[in-house]
Amino acid sequence: MNALTPAPASPPSPYSSALVTSKAESHTLSVLVDNEPGVLARVVGLFSGRGYNIESLTVAEVAHADHQSRITILTSGTPEAIEQIRHQLERLVPVHRVTDLTAQGNFVERELAMVKVRGRGENRMEALRLSEAFRGRVVDATTESFTFELTGAPSKIDHFVELMRPVGLVEVSRTGVAAISRGPDGM
Repeated sequence: MNALTPAPASPPSPYSSALVTSKAESHTLSVLVDNEPGVLARVVGLFSGRGYNIESLTVAEVAHADHQSRITILTSGTPEAIEQIRHQLERLVPVHRVTDLTAQGNFVERELAMVKVRGRGENRMEALRLSEAFRGRVVDATTESFTFELTGAPSKIDHFVELMRPVGLVEVSRTGVAAISRGPDGM
Protein backbone atom coordinates (compact mmCIF):
# COMPACT_ATOMS: atom_id res chain seq x y z
CA MET A 1 0.00 0.00 0.00
CA ASN A 2 1.50 3.34 -0.99
CA ALA A 3 0.97 6.72 0.63
CA LEU A 4 -1.72 7.73 -1.91
CA THR A 5 -3.89 4.66 -1.41
CA PRO A 6 -6.43 5.12 1.36
CA ALA A 7 -6.48 2.55 4.12
CA PRO A 8 -9.43 0.16 3.99
CA ALA A 9 -12.36 1.46 5.99
CA SER A 10 -12.97 -0.33 9.25
CA PRO A 11 -16.49 -1.65 9.80
CA PRO A 12 -18.76 0.82 11.56
CA SER A 13 -19.26 0.37 15.26
CA PRO A 14 -22.73 -0.88 16.20
CA TYR A 15 -22.71 1.86 18.86
CA SER A 16 -22.03 4.64 16.40
CA SER A 17 -24.85 7.11 15.88
CA ALA A 18 -22.98 8.72 12.98
CA LEU A 19 -24.68 6.28 10.61
CA VAL A 20 -28.14 7.52 11.53
CA THR A 21 -29.26 9.96 8.88
CA SER A 22 -32.96 10.05 9.73
CA LYS A 23 -34.71 13.38 9.45
CA ALA A 24 -36.42 15.04 12.39
CA GLU A 25 -40.14 14.40 12.66
CA SER A 26 -42.80 15.94 14.85
CA HIS A 27 -44.51 13.49 17.25
CA THR A 28 -47.40 13.80 19.70
CA LEU A 29 -46.91 11.75 22.87
CA SER A 30 -49.67 11.04 25.36
CA VAL A 31 -48.45 10.19 28.87
CA LEU A 32 -50.71 8.92 31.67
CA VAL A 33 -49.21 9.77 35.08
CA ASP A 34 -50.09 9.95 38.76
CA ASN A 35 -51.44 13.37 39.64
CA GLU A 36 -48.97 14.25 42.38
CA PRO A 37 -46.49 17.05 43.07
CA GLY A 38 -43.25 16.89 41.11
CA VAL A 39 -44.40 14.58 38.29
CA LEU A 40 -44.48 17.32 35.65
CA ALA A 41 -41.05 18.54 36.79
CA ARG A 42 -39.64 15.02 36.34
CA VAL A 43 -41.10 14.69 32.85
CA VAL A 44 -39.86 18.12 31.77
CA GLY A 45 -36.50 17.44 33.42
CA LEU A 46 -36.12 14.28 31.33
CA PHE A 47 -36.47 16.39 28.17
CA SER A 48 -34.26 19.29 29.22
CA GLY A 49 -31.58 17.08 30.74
CA ARG A 50 -31.12 15.24 27.46
CA GLY A 51 -31.39 18.26 25.16
CA TYR A 52 -34.83 17.41 23.73
CA ASN A 53 -37.21 20.24 22.92
CA ILE A 54 -40.87 20.39 23.93
CA GLU A 55 -42.85 22.32 21.32
CA SER A 56 -46.18 22.05 23.14
CA LEU A 57 -47.16 20.77 26.58
CA THR A 58 -50.62 20.37 28.11
CA VAL A 59 -51.58 18.70 31.38
CA ALA A 60 -54.96 17.96 32.94
CA GLU A 61 -56.41 15.53 35.45
CA VAL A 62 -58.40 12.89 33.53
CA ALA A 63 -59.30 10.36 36.26
CA HIS A 64 -60.15 12.13 39.51
CA ALA A 65 -60.86 8.96 41.50
CA ASP A 66 -57.55 7.38 40.41
CA HIS A 67 -55.63 10.68 40.75
CA GLN A 68 -54.27 10.41 37.21
CA SER A 69 -53.42 13.13 34.71
CA ARG A 70 -52.68 13.09 31.01
CA ILE A 71 -49.68 14.98 29.70
CA THR A 72 -49.72 15.68 25.97
CA ILE A 73 -46.30 16.53 24.57
CA LEU A 74 -45.49 17.69 21.06
CA THR A 75 -41.80 17.16 20.36
CA SER A 76 -39.57 16.55 17.36
CA GLY A 77 -36.55 14.44 16.62
CA THR A 78 -35.34 11.54 14.58
CA PRO A 79 -37.40 8.35 14.87
CA GLU A 80 -34.58 6.92 17.01
CA ALA A 81 -34.65 9.92 19.36
CA ILE A 82 -38.44 9.73 19.69
CA GLU A 83 -38.21 6.03 20.54
CA GLN A 84 -35.53 6.81 23.14
CA ILE A 85 -37.73 9.55 24.66
CA ARG A 86 -40.68 7.14 24.83
CA HIS A 87 -38.61 4.45 26.57
CA GLN A 88 -37.14 6.93 29.06
CA LEU A 89 -40.61 8.27 29.88
CA GLU A 90 -41.85 4.71 30.50
CA ARG A 91 -39.10 4.23 33.10
CA LEU A 92 -40.20 7.20 35.23
CA VAL A 93 -41.90 5.94 38.40
CA PRO A 94 -45.22 7.86 38.26
CA VAL A 95 -45.78 7.08 34.55
CA HIS A 96 -48.46 4.47 33.82
CA ARG A 97 -48.47 4.52 30.04
CA VAL A 98 -46.80 6.32 27.12
CA THR A 99 -48.44 6.37 23.70
CA ASP A 100 -46.84 7.82 20.57
CA LEU A 101 -50.04 8.98 18.87
CA THR A 102 -48.15 9.94 15.71
CA ALA A 103 -46.69 6.45 15.32
CA GLN A 104 -50.09 4.95 16.13
CA GLY A 105 -51.37 6.99 13.22
CA ASN A 106 -55.04 7.51 13.98
CA PHE A 107 -55.63 10.44 16.34
CA VAL A 108 -57.31 13.82 16.66
CA GLU A 109 -55.46 16.89 17.90
CA ARG A 110 -56.85 20.31 18.66
CA GLU A 111 -55.63 23.55 20.13
CA LEU A 112 -57.38 26.66 21.39
CA ALA A 113 -56.01 30.12 20.70
CA MET A 114 -57.04 33.66 21.54
CA VAL A 115 -55.86 36.14 18.93
CA LYS A 116 -55.97 39.90 19.53
CA VAL A 117 -56.14 42.12 16.45
CA ARG A 118 -56.13 45.93 16.32
CA GLY A 119 -57.75 47.73 13.42
CA ARG A 120 -60.20 50.27 12.10
CA GLY A 121 -62.15 50.56 8.89
CA GLU A 122 -61.29 48.02 6.19
CA ASN A 123 -58.74 46.17 8.38
CA ARG A 124 -61.43 45.70 11.02
CA MET A 125 -63.85 44.28 8.44
CA GLU A 126 -61.15 42.03 6.98
CA ALA A 127 -60.36 40.64 10.46
CA LEU A 128 -64.05 39.80 10.96
CA ARG A 129 -64.33 38.16 7.51
CA LEU A 130 -61.25 36.03 8.11
CA SER A 131 -62.43 34.96 11.56
CA GLU A 132 -65.74 33.82 10.08
CA ALA A 133 -63.92 31.81 7.42
CA PHE A 134 -61.91 30.08 10.17
CA ARG A 135 -64.98 29.64 12.40
CA GLY A 136 -63.49 31.98 14.97
CA ARG A 137 -65.61 33.61 17.64
CA VAL A 138 -65.34 37.17 18.94
CA VAL A 139 -64.84 36.97 22.72
CA ASP A 140 -63.91 40.63 23.29
CA ALA A 141 -64.40 43.76 21.21
CA THR A 142 -63.59 47.43 21.53
CA THR A 143 -63.84 50.22 18.99
CA GLU A 144 -60.19 49.55 18.08
CA SER A 145 -59.66 45.82 18.57
CA PHE A 146 -61.06 42.30 18.59
CA THR A 147 -60.04 39.19 20.48
CA PHE A 148 -60.94 36.03 18.59
CA GLU A 149 -61.24 32.53 20.01
CA LEU A 150 -60.20 29.86 17.55
CA THR A 151 -60.15 26.08 17.97
CA GLY A 152 -58.66 23.59 15.55
CA ALA A 153 -55.58 21.81 14.35
CA PRO A 154 -52.35 23.68 15.13
CA SER A 155 -51.76 24.25 11.40
CA LYS A 156 -55.16 25.99 11.13
CA ILE A 157 -54.26 28.33 13.99
CA ASP A 158 -50.81 29.00 12.49
CA HIS A 159 -52.45 29.92 9.18
CA PHE A 160 -54.99 32.24 10.85
CA VAL A 161 -52.24 34.00 12.81
CA GLU A 162 -50.20 34.56 9.63
CA LEU A 163 -53.24 36.05 7.87
CA MET A 164 -53.83 38.41 10.82
CA ARG A 165 -50.28 39.82 10.80
CA PRO A 166 -50.87 42.36 8.00
CA VAL A 167 -54.36 43.15 9.33
CA GLY A 168 -53.08 44.25 12.77
CA LEU A 169 -52.06 41.29 14.93
CA VAL A 170 -51.31 42.41 18.50
CA GLU A 171 -50.79 39.15 20.41
CA VAL A 172 -51.59 35.45 20.54
CA SER A 173 -52.21 33.11 23.47
CA ARG A 174 -52.33 29.35 22.76
CA THR A 175 -53.25 26.45 25.02
CA GLY A 176 -51.00 23.84 23.44
CA VAL A 177 -52.11 20.65 21.73
CA ALA A 178 -54.66 18.28 23.23
CA ALA A 179 -54.80 14.90 21.47
CA ILE A 180 -56.64 11.59 21.71
CA SER A 181 -56.66 8.41 19.64
CA ARG A 182 -59.57 7.70 17.34
CA GLY A 183 -61.88 4.73 17.80
CA PRO A 184 -63.35 2.91 20.78
CA ASP A 185 -60.10 2.01 22.58
CA GLY A 186 -58.69 4.22 25.33
CA MET A 187 -55.19 4.85 26.47
